[in-house]
Amino acid sequence: MSTQNLQSDWFQPSKEGQLSLDVFRDGDELVIRSLVAGVAPEDLDVSIHGDLLTIRGTRAEPKELSDEDSYYRECYWGAFSRSVVLPYETATDHVNAVLKNGILEIRLPIREHGKKVNVKWEE
Repeated sequence: MSTQNLQSDWFQPSKEGQLSLDVFRDGDELVIRSLVAGVAPEDLDVSIHGDLLTIRGTRAEPKELSDEDSYYRECYWGAFSRSVVLPYETATDHVNAVLKNGILEIRLPIREHGKKVNVKWEE
């Protein structure tokens, strides 16, 4: 691929929408919450790699509208994604993700930083 093609591809706007997220601590859990109205659970993909959580999905438009029939088009239809760096070390083997009333809520237990090591006396 030529340098010019690479540069023109690099500067193209993303064809994916971006989710808004709330990230907060609730006791011993880290909670990530996002509005994903109109998305079925099978159209969502949540993955964690190290300290990076990524949500990807697709929101299908219920009916294709022509431009001449539209007055406002503010809703995003199609593929979307969002990645966030987790502010705590989490127990990723105990993640709980629930989709209810158009709200995706992901709960991750926060791991304690460090681990106590008992020192044994030997002679």
